[in-house]
Parts: sequence; structure tokens; C-alpha cells
Amino acid sequence: MTTNDVPLLDSGHARLNQLGYKQELKRDLSVLSNFAFSFSIISVLTGITTLYNNGLNYGGPVSMVYGWLVACFFTMIVALSMAEICSSYPTSGGLYYWSAKLAGPSWAPFASWITGWFNIVGQWAVTTSVDYSLAQLVQVIILLSTGGKNGGGYVASKYEVIALHGGILVLHGILNSLPISLLSFLGQLGAAWNFLGVFLMILIPSVATERASASFVFTNFNTNNGAGISSRPYIFLIGLLMSQYTLTGYDSSAHMTEETKDADINGPRGIITAVGISIIVGWGYIIGISFAVTDIPYLLSKNNDAGGYAIAEIFYLAFKSRYGNGVGGIICLVIVAVAIFFCGMSSITSNSRMAYAFSRDGAMPLSSLWHKVNKQEVPINAVWLSVIISFCMALTSLGSKVAFDAMVSIATIGLYIAYALPIFFRVTLAQNRFVQGPFNLGRYGIIVGWIAVLWVMTISVLFSLPVSYPITLETLNYTPVAVATFITISQFDHENQEDMNPLSQYCPRSMDSPPIIQPFETTISFSLSRFSVEAESSPIDQDDSALSPIARVEPRGNVTVKFKKKKSQL
Repeated sequence: MTTNDVPLLDSGHARLNQLGYKQELKRDLSVLSNFAFSFSIISVLTGITTLYNNGLNYGGPVSMVYGWLVACFFTMIVALSMAEICSSYPTSGGLYYWSAKLAGPSWAPFASWITGWFNIVGQWAVTTSVDYSLAQLVQVIILLSTGGKNGGGYVASKYEVIALHGGILVLHGILNSLPISLLSFLGQLGAAWNFLGVFLMILIPSVATERASASFVFTNFNTNNGAGISSRPYIFLIGLLMSQYTLTGYDSSAHMTEETKDADINGPRGIITAVGISIIVGWGYIIGISFAVTDIPYLLSKNNDAGGYAIAEIFYLAFKSRYGNGVGGIICLVIVAVAIFFCGMSSITSNSRMAYAFSRDGAMPLSSLWHKVNKQEVPINAVWLSVIISFCMALTSLGSKVAFDAMVSIATIGLYIAYALPIFFRVTLAQNRFVQGPFNLGRYGIIVGWIAVLWVMTISVLFSLPVSYPITLETLNYTPVAVATFITISQFDHENQEDMNPLSQYCPRSMDSPPIIQPFETTISFSLSRFSVEAESSPIDQDDSALSPIARVEPRGNVTVKFKKKKSQL
């Protein structure tokens, strides 16, 4: 079929052209694949398993069961606002491009630069914490497999753990060097593994010979935290970290939009679906595992067989009490470890796409190096940059556990600040000029956006509060120090980043100016047995050859392709 030599591109490709970017990555991902990357990064098996100790210590079952619902409600609010913006601007840059577009020409360079750096540093921190958590879990699996802490089991040193962490990162780098079609398959496999793995873990209490009561799971509030904190509201709020840390990384769907078919529709779908399903299965996981909790102090004790790793001890004891050995529990831990492995793999994927887009806009040192793609259309240099930086960030664990623990909070706060900035610009500076895409919140977009911004402000304060008293150098929460330092450095360096404006590099005209479009209308019709296609598009002012119709297919009898003047502002 020909339409006067005008190619029929999908809506995401056409919109990318309108935004001024060249299609360089292979657009081969379905909505399922897009969802799979975000779902694998959220990975409730990863977040809940690795921070279950935190939840038990700060409030116990009540803070986890009900805190999860609180965090999930507001996370969905944030996700809805992000999805609406993603539908309008489906680019791999995601958040920082959105900020530039929404902040207006005067603020665009600073808005995009600060958002981008919060985003990419937060992503690197997430990858670091995920893969380091996997290394720690593998160490616990080895410990239990060799007899446990009380049976002479092997305890790896911190240097062995960091070496294992490096090996995991290298494997993730190799996998992310594969063509996107293979990576898409692995992403879908990871999503399925995470989904099915949760349901297997929920069955653990059915194996245990001793189980908690429903009253314990839904009403027990643990105040015996050994941290000098007795205020129940304070404990509950600090306990939200487990839930909020778990529910991060869904911006991956936005970063994968340049490789997703019909990205202006499927990108938002990926975000919302990943968060929604994670909310349901995560709550089930928390409730299920909590029914196997009978002695909180013992689970948190460094002297148990798992060395204080609460969920590992729960799994191990459940099978040991029933069958006389903990082999079944170790197998369950291996299932969780594989889920975390997929989570880390998808994290590197998202990191590399963000680094690719950010360097494409000249925001990183040696930018020309990081946005190169290989013959398989993979940003290979950005992949290995993410691997190296994530390993370097994990080296903080050798010097101070406190410093590394702060990284978990930074991963959460950094990402959510990056999530909130474009939403803030959308409800303030761009309130009257934001052009909604196919997915939108209609008249509720403003109020939903404000709720999202206020929630991010709230958790940014909460996760910067002290988690132990009295405050010493060992117990100080270094998160606010790290975030304040980053903001200060970024502001200083921003003075040398005036050229960092994704809009000026690719769309030289002012954002507030309407696109220059020559009026025309062409209609092309032909018969087709079962479908009709209607498409419309308008050329961007820089290059009329970039004209690409956006099609809608309906079960009728004809195909009509229309090109006409479009008045909406880019």
C-alpha cells in the first residue's frame, strides 16, 4: 500500500517526530513488554523481602498491612499524574523532558537539568540497592545451606559480598547488551516470575506448624524497636519506608517509550498497570508472610540461623518445623533471589535509557559517548556506564552501613522528587497550556497533580527524620545531608549548564509559539475487507518530511487517511 509516499508510522513514532527527536532505538515493545519492565523493577518480592526487617521493627504487622494501603493510594495518585504527562510526551528522557516542556522557556534549562539528575541518581541508587540486596540474600542462602549461623554455616565477609555484587552487575550488563527483542522476552519472563513467585510465598504459612492469629496480623503494633522511639504515629510513619521504597521504578515505562509501539497510549498503560497489579499482589504477600510471624524479637535477632534476616528465618523455620529441615525454605529464598535478579536487570535497562536520553541532550560529561547505539540499536555505552556507577555507589557499604542505608532513602526520595517536579510544573506554570494526550485525567488532572506533589513533599520529610535516638554519628539519618549536598552541587554546576535544554536543541522555536504549519488537506481512500483506518497529522516546522499520520482502526468497510491542518500546540 502506498499513500503518496507518506509512511504510516505508529502514534508513538509520529509523536516523537513532532517533539523533534529522531527514531534511533528499535521500536519493538508491546504494551505487555512495557508493563513487564516496570512491574519487574517495582518487584514486590524485592522491596518487601529486603526491607521486611524495617517493617517489623517499626510498627510490625499494623504498619506493614495498613501502611501499604496508605502508600499505595498516594503512589497511584502519583502514577496517574505521570501517566497523563507521559501520554503527551512519550520520549526516553521521560521526566526531565516533561519538566522542560512544562516549565516554560525561561525555566526549561534548570527544570530539565535538576529533574534529570534527581532521576538518574535515584535510578542508580535503586540499582545499587537492588543488586546489593541480592548479594546479601545470596550470602544468607549460602549461610543457611551450610548449617545456619548456629550450625557453623559459612558467613561471607563484606568484601566477598561486594565482589558478588560486582559479578551480578556484570551479568546484568551482559544481558542488557542483547537486542531489545531478547531483552523484551526476559522482561516478560521476569514479570511472570515475580507474579507467580508472590503467590508461592503467600502459601508459606500453610507449611508452618505454628501460625499467627488474624488478630495479631491486623492489630499487633510493635513498639519494641530498640531505637528509643515510643510515639506510635512516628513509628508508623517511619515504617512506611518499606512500602514506599517497594513502589518505585515505574518511570521505566516512560523511559522505554521510544522502543514501545503506540507509546502515547501504551506507555501510560504500562505505568498504571504495573502499579495497580503490584498493589494487589504486594498486599497479599505482606498479609501472607505476616501469618507466619510468631516471635518478632527472635526474627530480628542477629543470633538466629539467618543472622537476623527476618523473611529468610521465616521461610527456614516454616519448613524446618514441618519436615525437620529447612531445604524447602532455602528453595523459596532462591525463587525470591531470581525475582530480585530480574528486578536488577530491568533497573539497568531503565538506567541505560535514561542515560542515553540525558546524554543525547548534552546534560552529562562526555555526552557524545553515552548516547551512541550499536548495530542492534542498543545504547551499549550507557548500559555499562550504569553498571560501573552502581558498583562504585555500593562501595560505601565497605566503610559505613549507615551511609549505605541512607542510599535506600535517597533512592526513594530522589526518584519521587524527580516524579513530582514535572507534575508540579504541569499544575502551576503549564496549567493553562498543557495539551493532553490520548490518556488524560480530564478536569481532575489539576487536583490529582496537587495531591501527588503534596505526598512527595510529605515522604521527603518523613524519610529524612531520625530513625534512632539519641542521635549520634552512627545513628544520624544522612539522607537530608546527601540530598542537600546534591542540590547545592547541582545548582553550582547548573551555571555551566545553560546549554542543557532539550527543547532548544531539537525544537528551536519558543515552546509558547504555535507550530508553523502550512494549511493542506489530502484524502486517500481505498477498500479493505474488514477495517477502516482514519489518520491525521501535521508536519513539524523544521522538516515537512517528518509528516506521519496517526491511525485509528475500526471494523468498517473502507480505509480513509486524512492529512489536515492541526491547531493544537506541540
